[in-house]
Amino acid sequence: MAPHPAAAALLARSHRLGADPRNTNYAGGNASAKGSDTDPVTGGEVELMWVKGSGGDLGTLTEAGLAVLRLDRLRALKDVYPGVEREDEMVAAFDYCLHGKGQAAPSIDTAMHGLVDAGHVDHLHPDSGIALACAADGEKLTAECFGDTVVWVPWRRPGFQLGLDIAAVREANPEAIGCVLGGHGITAWGDTAEECERNSLHIIRAAEAFLAVRGKPEPFGPVIEGYEALPDAERRERAAALAPYVRALASRDRAQVGHFTDSDVVLDFLARAEHPRLAVLGTSCPDHFLRTKVRPLVLDLPPTVPLDEATARLKELHAAYREEYAAYYERHALPDSPAMRGADPAIVLVPGVGMFSFGKDRQTARVAGEFYVNAINVMRGAEAVSTYAPIEESEKFRIEYWALEEAKLQRMPRPEPLATRVALVTGAGSGIGRAIAHRLVAEGACVVVADLDADSAERVAEELGGADRALAVTVDVTSEEQICEAFRAAVLAFGGVDLVVNNAGISISRPLLETSAKDWDLQHDIMARGSFLVSREAARVMIAQGLGGDIVYIASKNAVFAGPDNIAYSATKADQAHQVRLLAAELGEHGIRVNGVNPDGVVRGSGIFAGGWGAQRAAVYGVEEEKLGEFYAQRTILKREVLPQHVANAVFALTGGDLTHTTGLHIPVDAGVAAAFLR
Repeated sequence: MAPHPAAAALLARSHRLGADPRNTNYAGGNASAKGSDTDPVTGGEVELMWVKGSGGDLGTLTEAGLAVLRLDRLRALKDVYPGVEREDEMVAAFDYCLHGKGQAAPSIDTAMHGLVDAGHVDHLHPDSGIALACAADGEKLTAECFGDTVVWVPWRRPGFQLGLDIAAVREANPEAIGCVLGGHGITAWGDTAEECERNSLHIIRAAEAFLAVRGKPEPFGPVIEGYEALPDAERRERAAALAPYVRALASRDRAQVGHFTDSDVVLDFLARAEHPRLAVLGTSCPDHFLRTKVRPLVLDLPPTVPLDEATARLKELHAAYREEYAAYYERHALPDSPAMRGADPAIVLVPGVGMFSFGKDRQTARVAGEFYVNAINVMRGAEAVSTYAPIEESEKFRIEYWALEEAKLQRMPRPEPLATRVALVTGAGSGIGRAIAHRLVAEGACVVVADLDADSAERVAEELGGADRALAVTVDVTSEEQICEAFRAAVLAFGGVDLVVNNAGISISRPLLETSAKDWDLQHDIMARGSFLVSREAARVMIAQGLGGDIVYIASKNAVFAGPDNIAYSATKADQAHQVRLLAAELGEHGIRVNGVNPDGVVRGSGIFAGGWGAQRAAVYGVEEEKLGEFYAQRTILKREVLPQHVANAVFALTGGDLTHTTGLHIPVDAGVAAAFLR
């Protein structure tokens, strides 16, 4: 069923506005449209409002993301409004104004849209508008920029009273097209969708032009000698070296996924003299500091200092940050305030290198970084024409620890078992590795899909959901350099690595006398040596993080079973199996668990079997290749064929959180081969 014309126009306008980051940030702002429809109960006309619901994003808004309310009931709430001290109660009242069911929850800004006497309303968070809103003399600058067409509204926390205030502004200023909300953003209106969008864009672009013309050329001050950005390759290498240590700091209270940004905006800000003063002031727009916390942690050293000196200083600054955040909470908390949610930073700034941002998943971490870039742009604009003056700290606390915000957090679904964990799976472009990658992502992990075949790795990464869930890297596991580069890519994409699966493999099945030294070396280089190299790099990252971790080896039934014509493959699998025991004993003191899986007979979907191994084994056993899976199944105790997903299930069993006290274990996934029972 097609959406109502007013809703369709609203969605189209929202998509256009949300597609341009100059207009609003991700999931920030909202838009509405009013119109009439037939009341299914009375058959008469009813006046309705369609408005973006709580938590939605304008750029990707769908009809399901709209709340639909009856205007008569919404506007009647003015008669029962108990005053600003109890305005939060009005949010629950919005539910009694809904028209129909199965729609998005109304947001805190619903009153603003419903009470303003205009057919269409946009509330947006453009950097240019917030720059005026956060300037020390924002009211004067707004009048200078817009004259009487845009009205200044002093800071007020979002809610019913702000809706009443803006409605009064609209009524008292019929010539106005919108307003600048102090410390917050902009609101524009119009009688038609086109007029409203035109007014929104006029405010945004006019503010941009005003800041450009009136602004001084270096609002962040001169460059600090030695704080300039490192050259590209050196900068990325330094960022990768720092990332595990920084993630450890951000994950003291709860594990976090990370994201790294070294955009010109960030690097220029951190190279300038005013960045320490401005960073301490923190962000202002509520959407900003809800994602970034009230202020970032800033390393106060140049990028050329030795790594150990930088990490030691970060630890000192982190301890101070936690103390300061706890003091901030104590200064403003009331008896009924929600408990402190954690004292670790969400944003860590490293001059000459870039910005690390953190969140409960990669999208949240990435968006937090995007919001801090917005905040830098706001600071630049405000400093260019005035002085950056964000809202008071006490007001920030009221937003951060708002009962309504806490209720929203409590409604969030329970995290998946592997949420916040970052996995790297070798040989993940096909077969068992692909199945493991799919299972880990399904359980909440971010996955680095490592494979020698770049196209296969990219294809699997796309299957897994793209950049916020998976990263494809091309890796020959016999190359130390490529393995190191894969881990560098992983920590820059996701902050670190917590779970590694050594799955890459190859097999050449020949009798002893037909097995060449080249056959032997190739299989040992890929599986025995490759697993060693991958595990060594994984351990370096995991130890630096201090968050424990899991290393899983996909070995084989052949690690313990002496079968015919398979000397090279079985010997290297035995090597892998003993690596599990050796590394479990060595890495346990760091909380790193090392376990293995011994599959057998995984024919369907297996890259190894498809690459010639199946034909070789079928010849050994005297069966047709297409019936090899059935043959393997019939020789097992359970008479069941083993598939790639069964191996993936075992990997999850080892890493999903139930076997926290298990290390050095091998799990057979072979449907029961008595000769391969572990003793």
